[in-house]
Amino acid sequence: MNETWESYGLRPELANKLYSNEIVHPTPVQAAAIPALIGGHDVSARSQTGTGKTLAYLLPALQSIDTSSPGLQVMILAPTQELAMQIMRVAEIYGEPVGVRVQQLIGGASVHRQVEKLKQRPHLIVGTPGRIHEIAASGKLKLHQIRLLIVDEADQVFSLGSTKEVETLLKGMVRDRQIAFFSATRPKPMEEVEHRWMRNPQVVEVAADQNIPSQVEHYYLVCDKRDKVDTARRLIRLLNPASALLFINETDEIANYEAKFGYEGFTVETLYGDADKQRRAATLTRFREGRCQLLLATDVAARGLDIADLPLVVHLDPAVDADHYVHRSGRTGRMGKPGTVVSIVTPQQLFIMEKFNKQLGIDLREREMFRGQLWAPEELQASRLQSRNGGREKNSSSAGKKTPNNGSSAAAYRGEGALHVDGRRSDAGVESPGNQTAASPRGRTAGTKPAPAGLSKSRPAAPAKSARQLQREKKDKGAPKWLKAKRDGQDGEQKS
Repeated sequence: MNETWESYGLRPELANKLYSNEIVHPTPVQAAAIPALIGGHDVSARSQTGTGKTLAYLLPALQSIDTSSPGLQVMILAPTQELAMQIMRVAEIYGEPVGVRVQQLIGGASVHRQVEKLKQRPHLIVGTPGRIHEIAASGKLKLHQIRLLIVDEADQVFSLGSTKEVETLLKGMVRDRQIAFFSATRPKPMEEVEHRWMRNPQVVEVAADQNIPSQVEHYYLVCDKRDKVDTARRLIRLLNPASALLFINETDEIANYEAKFGYEGFTVETLYGDADKQRRAATLTRFREGRCQLLLATDVAARGLDIADLPLVVHLDPAVDADHYVHRSGRTGRMGKPGTVVSIVTPQQLFIMEKFNKQLGIDLREREMFRGQLWAPEELQASRLQSRNGGREKNSSSAGKKTPNNGSSAAAYRGEGALHVDGRRSDAGVESPGNQTAASPRGRTAGTKPAPAGLSKSRPAAPAKSARQLQREKKDKGAPKWLKAKRDGQDGEQKS
């Protein structure tokens, strides 16, 4: 890639900060979006998470801000508190060299404190649609000077029902404001807002092979629903990642999974939408610092999270659709680094894997765990067959010394309790074909009758009982002892 940061006309302070952070060349989405935004165009950009979208809009935003003016000039919206705080940290890093003041406005924090900080006249604010709309509706946030609105993870913002809030904010801005939407997908609500509010937007869309990173491996394991935790446990033990992000669909299952993984000896944290801001922030900090190995999360809570060098993503529940699969899987393999994504599905959910395979054009392959490896089913079957055949050949070479040459496999007789080829088992004290002698080729002595089917020895037939005896036994069944004794006495008198 021949582009340099200077070729976009970026301020030297911004370019130097990029180089100091070892970001030498722009990514494809950055190379396409930065010139369009600096040129003043509305932009609709679609690219997989982890390809550098945050800098693709932050660098032009910081470039456009006039630091000599104290008014608010740029607003960035994000669907979740975690993503907003993440953007805030990046904005502070790159805004500090050029003198840009940044503030966050997110739910879960004190509204009064945030309103007080607005008196410091920030140039750029980052927040969630609900909180910013709340403060703007109270008259504490003036929108008329904002000239650039950026919506990150726009598909999620509009899918979560924030369309009216975003449009209310747009109405409060100047008519010639600039709009940019960044997302991995483009659902219908997002398209409708683009048509209503954007003016000849430039569409930025990376190539298909960049949308799903090629360095990420995609697998799925099949098991019963009750075995999902055990399957995940075996998978994590097998791959032994430094950390892993585990997705579930229902918040109600968080506590159940957390208890089970904790019982298996893992250090586990949880991340979900109902948790308060302080807890969610502390959880992410511990996970990023490597103080816990597993992070259980729902889709909303983990939307857009940037976790450096995350090696493994596990779908304990399959994603509800292809878009969610893209966003979940985008937590690993970021910025060209390798990663692994594994879905754990039931037999009834296999069709979902086939659907994702076709819709996303990825190589989503089934795997089975066996002897410390992930095997393709056909490879595992061939390996087992080869192992069995090898065992048969070994047994056949010594079969003539231990068993008669009666056409049966030597493996059919393995001592006491072994399963015979006819379905019977050799029990202790019962002769098996391996113990037969030449004098008794069928396991019996001369003059005796053949044993009935299923028995190894014949028994003498018991004498037949008379009708009187059968009737007496029927009467005596359940009778008291004194009555039985009386009947026995009567029988003795009759016989005498």
